[in-house]
Amino acid sequence: MCCFVYLLLLLIGSDVLCQEVEVCTKTAINSCSDCIKSGAYCGWCKQLNFTKPGEQEAARCDTQAALKERGCMEEDIISPKNVFFNVKNSTLSKNTDTTDDPIQLQPQEVYLKLRPGLSKTFRINFQRIEGYPVDLYYLMDLSYSMEDDLRSIKSLGNQLFEALQGITKKGRIGFGSFVDKTVLPFTNTNPEKLKKPCAEKEQFCQPAFGYRHVLSMTADKATFQKEVNKQNISGNLDSPEGTLDAIMQAAVCGDRIGWRNSSTRIIVLTTDDGFHMAGDGKLAGILEPNDEKCYLENKIYSKSSEMDYPSVGQVATQLENNNIQPIFAVTKNMEGVSFDVTVTAKECLDRNISFTIGPLGIKDKLKVSVSTRCECECDDPQTDAHPYCNRQGKVNCGMCSCKDTFVGQKCECSIKGKDVSSLKAACQKDNGTECEGRGDCVCGVCQCHAIPGGLAYYGTHCECENESCEKYKNQLCGGNGKCICKNCVCDPEYEGPACQCKKSDEQCRSDQSVCNGRGTCQCNQCKCIEGYQRPFCKFCPACQTPCITKGKCIECLGFQTGPFSKNCSEACKSIHKFEMVDTLPPGKPCDVRDVENCRVFFTTFQLVGEDNYTTNKVCMFIHVHHTECPELPNIYGIIGGSIAGVALIGLLILLLIKGIIYMNDLKEFRRFENEKKKAKWTDGANPLFQNATTTVANPTFTGE
Repeated sequence: MCCFVYLLLLLIGSDVLCQEVEVCTKTAINSCSDCIKSGAYCGWCKQLNFTKPGEQEAARCDTQAALKERGCMEEDIISPKNVFFNVKNSTLSKNTDTTDDPIQLQPQEVYLKLRPGLSKTFRINFQRIEGYPVDLYYLMDLSYSMEDDLRSIKSLGNQLFEALQGITKKGRIGFGSFVDKTVLPFTNTNPEKLKKPCAEKEQFCQPAFGYRHVLSMTADKATFQKEVNKQNISGNLDSPEGTLDAIMQAAVCGDRIGWRNSSTRIIVLTTDDGFHMAGDGKLAGILEPNDEKCYLENKIYSKSSEMDYPSVGQVATQLENNNIQPIFAVTKNMEGVSFDVTVTAKECLDRNISFTIGPLGIKDKLKVSVSTRCECECDDPQTDAHPYCNRQGKVNCGMCSCKDTFVGQKCECSIKGKDVSSLKAACQKDNGTECEGRGDCVCGVCQCHAIPGGLAYYGTHCECENESCEKYKNQLCGGNGKCICKNCVCDPEYEGPACQCKKSDEQCRSDQSVCNGRGTCQCNQCKCIEGYQRPFCKFCPACQTPCITKGKCIECLGFQTGPFSKNCSEACKSIHKFEMVDTLPPGKPCDVRDVENCRVFFTTFQLVGEDNYTTNKVCMFIHVHHTECPELPNIYGIIGGSIAGVALIGLLILLLIKGIIYMNDLKEFRRFENEKKKAKWTDGANPLFQNATTTVANPTFTGE
């Protein structure tokens, strides 16, 4: 038999044994309440005189074991515990006949007052009572692969109904079936195949469908058996089925399915294969995501071909929201089930909160109300003139709370008539934190705190301690010196920030000098002044060349001219040796200009030290090599030439303008002459001036 019944069991929980190490994480502790909030295992010692002189009050905060070890009495340790009590704890019901509202969960309401970080575990008892209403929905896969198992599935449905009636008189059962979406590539969409998606030999085959709700919840066995026996195989193309579509509709269509409000709701699923899930609908061009709503029309899921499959998470959410349990597991003896619940408050709550706990599928729930314990209950004396506080304050969990005009760990300092800000300023170094955060400012004087291990901070502002010097080979000051106020003071034969080096300058020497006088030898290596390079601090690539820096000194020393002429010896004392020569030594010389713009050539050689030179010079002066000095310009020639040039340019411009005008006039005259030649005059006589006598032959006198 290939049929599988998927029964999803409710995970009740399991005991996990975990041994925790009690640790108190102390951060910014100024009071007992701060200590309690800082960690689940922190306790506060309220015992008077528990802290040593100079020790911070934060030392009162630690684990109970550590406080006891340091001498704090157990009755003086404040470490609040969790508080738990049942608000409502009615007995579990035996069966539905004893009450109209049976109780299956105990207790029904609890109250917890939790210390942050400290867990509280309590037990819940659950027992399904005899005769409690049960609604069971039988969901059957009718794909073609189930053909050989259909008879067994029909028999299983009838057996479920009989078993349900044997458990409770108030049991009802419903029925639904599914295959897959009727679109490609899930189902053959050929019209003939949609009508009969099974093999040709199969006589009893119903048309393809997605999900069909067949029978609403009923207590009538005959009706259920009739509907189950009427079911026939259908078919689809691929192996996975539309299972999640069917479960989703069965969960959200409560009024159609017939789920009762006060009943255990169960879905039993029979199938022989996996299921399609969210995203698979894209294979068929279905892009609209499942909206988790009911779409049953005439008992058929109408959005099967328009909406994607739901995700497993969506189905699980709707099963939880509708209190439906996808299980079928009931024993003969109806044995009870107990499970433990652990509640932890991670931080202090500003108000009470509540939540509910309960098994899926039943209406019974446990209400849990939670508040937190973040304040100390120290039961202090009420007097505000306690002897421990010099009668100038009251005790608050072992600490003194001083009157307005007194300060100090035990209210020993009176600030009446004093400027409080000035007293505090005296305890601040460079306007920083009072006593560097390592002591208490009492009457303008820092009282430094102790350091774990028996030492203490010291100094005017508690700025010193002898534990944070550099280490070498995991030893303070390499074991070759002493740590004094954060700095190593080395033994005579050692040096270095951690006294890690024996004194030696062998690898720092060059030309019988140490680091060329431009650095110090530390740990047998040159530490050069800024700009000079190791290993011997000889070269300075970033420094200005002597050609730039010593040019004015050369002019001063060689010719007593220039800006340094009046204090030459003082301004140029870095030049150790000065010599005038006719020919410069080999090498590239410096070439500068003096105040008269004459060229001066010289060479330099740097001696030991940062700014110490010898200089060899050959100077070309105007009286010796006048060709090297530029001649003065002829001012009059320049001015005259400029004037003549301007006049000549002006004259040329006038001539150019005159020529242009002349050429234009000549062009116009020639055009006039051409037009004149083209003109034609008529020679005819004016008729007004013709003779008036006309000779005409008289025909009368014509001779024959």
